[in-house]
Amino acid sequence: MLDCITLEPDSPATACVIWMHGLGADGNDFVPIVPELNLPTGHGVRFVFPNAPTMPVTINGGYVMRAWYDIVSAELDKRADESGVRRSQALIEELIADQRSKGIAADRILLAGFSQGGVIALQTGLRHPEKLAGIMALSTYLACADSLGVEASAANRKIPLLMVHGSMDPVIPVALAKLSKARLETHGYKVEWHEYGMPHSVCAEEIDDIAAFLKRVLAL
Repeated sequence: MLDCITLEPDSPATACVIWMHGLGADGNDFVPIVPELNLPTGHGVRFVFPNAPTMPVTINGGYVMRAWYDIVSAELDKRADESGVRRSQALIEELIADQRSKGIAADRILLAGFSQGGVIALQTGLRHPEKLAGIMALSTYLACADSLGVEASAANRKIPLLMVHGSMDPVIPVALAKLSKARLETHGYKVEWHEYGMPHSVCAEEIDDIAAFLKRVLAL
């Protein structure tokens, strides 16, 4: 199972957010954001930040770094190595199962991810057989879109879905994110969308929107 950084709540955990980092980062990347969410006292939310495996990344000259999948081309429709995406999907499924074994109900587990991590959050959450609490897709896009129609989980057809993106993102253009949103809506998903005047990063307004989403879907 993946090595993770885990933040336990002060009160017994009754919910869990599994939050995946972006390419070349690690599980520490989003830990500092948790206090900024200003969740209510006694919220009972466990935050799990897994470290992606290390692998050579083709687009970066084969340099070995933490990555959820290889990026084999700069072409937007060929960004993701599908076999790698599916391997990481299986790793996140292991983390979900681990949380279930610790007493967290599936519908109290939320998947979140930034950039590459967001790809894996969408890939896993939309296909997970049990109803989950929600998905937060931050500065990311939908991979394996052609297979979603046949692989989508009936249990998560109405899953709360948050997509946020920077209008000045040079890494994953906002147009690709909007195309992903449109594809999701074609499949009947309802997407909450927020766009900010930022590059491939996170801003204060976004953190506020993330906090509001978490409070709503987890009834905090």
